[in-house]
Amino acid sequence: MNKIIDTAKRFGTLYEPKSALVFYESLDKNSTVYVEHFDMDRAGNPINAHPLSVNEAKALAKGLQIDEEKSNAFLKPNGVLPTHILHINPSQNGSVLWYTRSKKQQMHFVSNLGIPNAKAHIPAMLWYADKENLSVFALKDNRRPSEKTALHYAPFFNIYENGVVCMGSVDINIKNSVSVEEFIEAWENYFFNSYFSHLLNNYNPIKGNCVSLWKKLMETGEVFPVEVLKKNNRTLRHLL
Repeated sequence: MNKIIDTAKRFGTLYEPKSALVFYESLDKNSTVYVEHFDMDRAGNPINAHPLSVNEAKALAKGLQIDEEKSNAFLKPNGVLPTHILHINPSQNGSVLWYTRSKKQQMHFVSNLGIPNAKAHIPAMLWYADKENLSVFALKDNRRPSEKTALHYAPFFNIYENGVVCMGSVDINIKNSVSVEEFIEAWENYFFNSYFSHLLNNYNPIKGNCVSLWKKLMETGEVFPVEVLKKNNRTLRHLL
């Protein structure tokens, strides 16, 4: 997908060295450790070598503690867990499984599709995401899904047949300290605040013509016709 406002590709965050620590250990039987602190000049060369001071050690410990607290806060709920969240796995990249009910949603399309950018009714959806990837599926009704709920292909462009969304040039930035509510909101915004552009690998997610379907829904404001959804022979259990 293409990002709406800023389509410029980012090549990563630049870092420059500020300081360095060197740990020395004595070679005698009663080994002791000595820590030397270096500042860095603008060329990245170590200068101003001196023993690590108490204040510098405290600042280092405080920084490490803050990083640990942020890591532990990843995917924690802000309060009572919302009922539309089905599963949370906070380990490693973390992952969340949630669903949304059918609703009217603002959507955006590239101009060559000939589909106006407007609000249209979309079906209930099942979302599965970690810090870097998003997969989406369609549901036939608004009931809270169970492990046995049948999944359908999501009726949108820019999605592979396995449900993985091609985010194109969208810059994904999920922070380590994000709550589960913020995580979900971020992914839904990434998905819908970008331009739908094309079907992938000649794969059609619906029964019928996908372009014609969305043109009609934009023009008429009709409720999404769930009869055009295709089953993908998977259930929610396959995502757990």
